[in-house]
Amino acid sequence: MNDEGRGAVAFDYDAVTQCDAVAPLATEVHALAQGLPADAFAWLGPHGDGSGGRVIRALVPNAQRVEVIEASGRRWDLLSTELPGLFEGRAGADAIPLLALHFPDGVEQVHDAYAFGPLLDEALLQRIHQGDAEAVRALGATEMAVEGIEGVRFAVWAPNAQRVAVVGDFNGWDGRRHPMRLRHAAGVWELFIPGVRPGACYKFRLIGADGQTLPDKLDPMARWAERSPATASRVAPAAPLQWNDHVWLQRRRQRGINAPLSIYEVHAGSWQRAEDGSVLDWDALADRLIPHVTGLGFTHIELLPISEHPFGGSWGYQPLGIYAPTARYGPPEAFARFVDRCHQAGLGVLVDWVSAHFPDDAHGLARFDGTALYEHADPREGKHADWDTLIYNYGRNEVSAYLIGSALEWIEHFHIDGLRVDAVASMLYRDYSRPEGQWVPNAQGGRENLEAVAFLQRMNQTLRERFPDVLVIAEESTAWPGVTNPVAEGGLGFTHKWNMGWMHDTLQYLQRDPVHRRHHHSEISFGLVYAFSERFVLPLSHDEVVHGKGSLLTKMAGHRAQQFAQLRAYYAFMWAHPGSKLLFMGGEFGQAGEWAHQRGLEWQQAATAEGGGLMRLVGDLNAQLLHQPALHRDERDERGFAWSVADDSGNSVYAFIRHDPTGEAPAMLVVSNFTPVRREGYRVGVPESGLWSERLNTDSHHYAGGNAGNLGAVGTDARPMHGHAQSLRLTLPPMSTVYLQVVA
Repeated sequence: MNDEGRGAVAFDYDAVTQCDAVAPLATEVHALAQGLPADAFAWLGPHGDGSGGRVIRALVPNAQRVEVIEASGRRWDLLSTELPGLFEGRAGADAIPLLALHFPDGVEQVHDAYAFGPLLDEALLQRIHQGDAEAVRALGATEMAVEGIEGVRFAVWAPNAQRVAVVGDFNGWDGRRHPMRLRHAAGVWELFIPGVRPGACYKFRLIGADGQTLPDKLDPMARWAERSPATASRVAPAAPLQWNDHVWLQRRRQRGINAPLSIYEVHAGSWQRAEDGSVLDWDALADRLIPHVTGLGFTHIELLPISEHPFGGSWGYQPLGIYAPTARYGPPEAFARFVDRCHQAGLGVLVDWVSAHFPDDAHGLARFDGTALYEHADPREGKHADWDTLIYNYGRNEVSAYLIGSALEWIEHFHIDGLRVDAVASMLYRDYSRPEGQWVPNAQGGRENLEAVAFLQRMNQTLRERFPDVLVIAEESTAWPGVTNPVAEGGLGFTHKWNMGWMHDTLQYLQRDPVHRRHHHSEISFGLVYAFSERFVLPLSHDEVVHGKGSLLTKMAGHRAQQFAQLRAYYAFMWAHPGSKLLFMGGEFGQAGEWAHQRGLEWQQAATAEGGGLMRLVGDLNAQLLHQPALHRDERDERGFAWSVADDSGNSVYAFIRHDPTGEAPAMLVVSNFTPVRREGYRVGVPESGLWSERLNTDSHHYAGGNAGNLGAVGTDARPMHGHAQSLRLTLPPMSTVYLQVVA
C-alpha cells in the first residue's frame, strides 16, 4: 500500500459530502489529469491524511461517479473535483480499496492500482541493468495475484522516457488512466493493474526524453500479440503449457548434437492452404504437415521465422515481437501443441530466429523511449540500407540480454530443438553492404563488429551450458573462421553453419548445359576443400527459389525429363556429401514454379509420376542417411571421406567413398554421372573385395527414371585402381547417382 502523505487532504470521514470544500489541487495532479509527466503514486491511490486516517484520490476520465466499497459492504461516493475525471474522499479501512466506476454504459468494479507497492525487487532491477537475460525475462505483462487480488503486472524498459502509461481495451485506451512507476535503478517502469485478464490487448504510451508523446508502442517482451494487421500486444496466460514430449526430450539429450540431421524447411503460411484459400492454423498444420514430413524421413522441421512480425511479405525476417509466436496461425498454446505433436511423432522443430535487425515501424522498437534505445543513434552503425531496417546495439547490456532472453524463451517455454540464426554475416562486419565512408570502424580500427561477436559468443555459451543438446545454426556466408568452434577456443560457438558456398557452386554447375560442364568441373568438387573446417549444413533453402531465381527443378538444364533426372542425381550427391541436409518445401516433389508466400505449394505436381518418384527418392535418401553410419557419423572427421574420381572432367563423373571413421560400419561408394550419356564399363577402385550391392540408383523406375543400372549388384575385379587393389566395372545411367556397398 502507498502511504506517502504528499498532497493529502484532511476529510471528516463521517460527514463528508459532495458540498464539502476540497483543498486546491497541486500542479502535479493537473499534470496527471492531462496525461503529462508526474509521480502518479505520490498523488493517486490511498494516502495518510496526517491525522491517522486515509484519503484516496482516483483519476478516472469519463466516469460519472466513483464509489468506495468496503469488505464489510459499506460504500460511499468519492467527491468530484475541479478536474474532470478526478475524484477524492475517504479511503476506508481496507488496505487495498475496491472501487466501483460508474460510466455511461455500465459499472466496473476494480481494486485501486495505486494501492500496491513496487513489485520488482531491487536485486532483480540491478540484474536487468547489468544485462542478465533471465532477469530481463521478468519484464512484459505477467498475470499474477498480489495480496490475493488477481491482475497483471506490466513492466517495460524505457530509461529515457519522462512518462509511460499502460493503455488497453481494459481502460478505453485512455493514456491518463494508468501511468506507471519508474524504477530508477534500471530505467524500468512498472504497474500492477488488478482485474486485467489473459487475452487483453495493450500497448505503452510514452512521453519521450524531448517531451513529445510517441506513437503507442508494443511491448517488446509480449508473449502474444493481435493478429496482423492489428498491432497491439496481448496478455498471455500464466498457466504452464501442457507437454507430452518427455520421451523426445530425453532422447534428444542422449543423442546430442552429432545425430543425423535432415531438415525440411517450411513457411507455415504457404506450405498448404485450406480449401477456402485461408492459411492453416497450427492444429491443422500438425494434422497435415507432420505425417508428410515424417513419411519422407526428415529428422527436423525448420520454420521460417514465426516471431510476431508486421509485414507478411518479409516472411517473418523483419520481426518486432521476438518473444511471441505470430498470431497468424493461432495463440501461443496452439503453437506449443504443434511442437508437442511433432515431438511425439519423433520430429524435431527448429525455428529461424532474427537477431540481426528489426523494422522501423512506429509502434515497434525504433526510438522506443524517444532515443535510440535498442538501435544505434548513428545510421552508419544502426541502419541496414539493404533492408531498410535497424541494427541492434549489441554493446548495450540490456539489448544483449533482451536477445538472449528471447532465445531462452523459445527453447525453455516452447521446447524448440534449435535456432537457425539469420544474417549472421551482417552482424559480424561493420562494413556489411556499405560503401567506403558509410561505416564506423571498431575501437581497434577494423571492420569487425566486436560487440556483435561478443554477443554471439555469450549467447552460444549460455545455450551450450544450459542446453548442450540444442542446435544453434548460423546462416553465415563469409569465411569467418571458427563459426562452429567452441567459444573457449576463440570460436563463435554455433553447432552448425550453412554452407552457402557449396550451394552456390553446385547449383551454378547444374544450371550449365552438360556440354559445358567439363570446363567447370571444380564447381562440384571444390566444396570438399573446406568441408571439414566447420560443421556444415548443406542448404537448398527458400532463398534459392524466389526473386526470379526459378525453382530447383527449373534450374536444372535440359528438358523436363532431364531436369527431373538431374534433380534426383543432385539430391543423391548432396545426401552423400559430408554435411547435414536442408531442403525447402516443394523441393521434394519438384515444384516447377517459384515459391510465393501468398499461396500454397503446387501439390498437383506431387501426384505426377515424376513428382511422386522424386518424393520416394527423398524418403529413401533420408533412410540411407539415418541407417548408414558411413553417411553421417562425425561429419567433421576427414577420415569419413575419400575421393575416388575427382578429376574426370571429360565425362563429368565424380566418385567418392564415405567411411565410418570408427570402422564399425561398411563403407559406401557414391558415383555421380552429370551428363545425359550412359557409361558402360566405368571402373572405380574400392577398398574391399567382394560383391557390392547397389543400395540406391536414382535412375530406377521406382523414382520415375530410365531403369539403367547394375542389376542390383556387381563383384570386384583384381584390377588396382584409385589406390585400391580391386575395382568395380560399373554401368552409370545418364544423369544419375548410384550408391554401392559391399555385402557383408
